[in-house]
Amino acid sequence: MVNSELYISARERFIERLPDNTAAFIFSGESRPMSQDDDYPFLVDRNFFYLTGLDIPGLTLRIVKRDGKAETKLYAFVHNDYEERWHGKRPGFDELSDICGIDESDIDDQERYEEQAYPVVKDAALKVAYDGSSIMKAVKRFRNNAAKFRAADDIIDIKDIFLKLRIVKSAMEADLISYAAQITEEAIMAMKEDIRPGVTEYDLHTRLEYEMKKRGSEIFAFATIVSSGRNAFYLHHGIPERTGDGIIRDGSFIQIDVGARYKGYCADISRVFFVGYGDEEDDKRIVLLDLIRELRKTCKEVIKTGMTFNNLNKIMHEKTFEFLKDRGLAGEDDESSVAAHKYYWHNTSHHLGLDVHDLGNSLPQDYRDMPFKPGFCLAVEPGVYIPEWGVGFRIEDDIMITEDGNRLLSSWNRDDIPEVIFC
Repeated sequence: MVNSELYISARERFIERLPDNTAAFIFSGESRPMSQDDDYPFLVDRNFFYLTGLDIPGLTLRIVKRDGKAETKLYAFVHNDYEERWHGKRPGFDELSDICGIDESDIDDQERYEEQAYPVVKDAALKVAYDGSSIMKAVKRFRNNAAKFRAADDIIDIKDIFLKLRIVKSAMEADLISYAAQITEEAIMAMKEDIRPGVTEYDLHTRLEYEMKKRGSEIFAFATIVSSGRNAFYLHHGIPERTGDGIIRDGSFIQIDVGARYKGYCADISRVFFVGYGDEEDDKRIVLLDLIRELRKTCKEVIKTGMTFNNLNKIMHEKTFEFLKDRGLAGEDDESSVAAHKYYWHNTSHHLGLDVHDLGNSLPQDYRDMPFKPGFCLAVEPGVYIPEWGVGFRIEDDIMITEDGNRLLSSWNRDDIPEVIFC
């Protein structure tokens, strides 16, 4: 589903936005120690991955734009029998070239990076650029070293370039998110086979992650959430329980919030399982489900070009307030947004892409008033939580903003993958 054209195109658009006579250095990042003899699973710097599709630690991408022309150089590790014996196989430069689309002649030994970078950083005809949004230590080291040779005005932060590029997804990026959603939903439906009174959150959590890995998601988009009953009131219940509230009971419900990651791109899907059947008039699960379905229907109608996160929340709060008033949970004189927020705990939507909350702190403070544009990919998750009833949940799907509305990237409520499942 993906080829080097995705990364070639990303670099071309990056170079267009890069100021002339600038040398940009982007780093894949480093592994982080988990103990004295092992590391955490490596997750590459997202902006480096965006430009290369490579998820290998210790690599460096150098792009020099001089007098309107750009030179791209990738520094990687050459084969080394001893290092590979202990740390695993290294791809050849030809393999790297096939993935990222950088010509093999423009890939060099990482060991030569510093000697070749030094004259570029010292070149007074060039600005030096770094990615200030990166959480990788290599970026801070580079910034500090560059400051030894260059004035502060000669060192520029290019995080805003990545923001403007990544916030609008291509059709291929949307397809990758959609495929990640497909993996996620197939895993959820496979996990359904195990649901019955007496199983535990841990049992379902294990099955869910196994099914995602089996389908090609090696590293998940975020910590998998399987919450039974009252545990659903802890929105990020990331550690599944084997006892107590973690035991599935008849008449309860299970909140699933999970996302596969495929070729770097994330899905974010929430589903709810009702364990056992109740009376439609008295079963508070079903009463709340009617509201969530109405909120979801409204989301599909109003999420389009020009909508904002804040306006979407306002619409959701107003509808939730009417529901609360009708059921004695809010009064006529209450302020709608305040009363609704008592039960509507989180935002309705967020950006989705190479991170589950894509772009994170790179987004400007006023981004919630930023009008949606074609190419925005969003997770949409209206959710209401009513402790007095002992019931609360969200249902979440993924969409892309288009010129004339939105495109569903997940099933939403397809007949074969229902939004709520009775077990």
